[in-house]
Amino acid sequence: MLFSNMLPNMSYFESRFEIMQNNYKEVRRNQDHFQEQIRDLKTDMDRRFFETREDMKERFAHVDKRFEQVDKRFEQVDKRFEQVDKRFEQVDKRLDQIITSIEKIGAKMDYRDERQRKFTLRMFSISMSFTGLSVLGVLIKVLNII
Repeated sequence: MLFSNMLPNMSYFESRFEIMQNNYKEVRRNQDHFQEQIRDLKTDMDRRFFETREDMKERFAHVDKRFEQVDKRFEQVDKRFEQVDKRFEQVDKRLDQIITSIEKIGAKMDYRDERQRKFTLRMFSISMSFTGLSVLGVLIKVLNII
């Protein structure tokens, strides 16, 4: 008997087996619960990534709109610069015309000045001749040559 009490009997094995079975079932339930939690976590992460992705898309769309507005503004600025360039070209053409006109007027004035100088010298020569004749006439009268 003593020896038989030392050896575990069948009921001991059954109770141990039942405890092990319960532990196994508990681990299995926890594993299922853990899988559900992982699934929920995956779903939550997917949702968060999707929301973040959608938010980023929305922000990039907003930034793209801003860039489109900036591009339109630059196009307007480019058009304005083209208008200013055209205006400067017109001003350059007008200045060239003015310079050409001034050169023509200068040439005309030089011609007139030259003509006036010749006329003045001719008149001066004639007046000097009259003066000389007058002085000669006065001398003749004073000297009673005639």
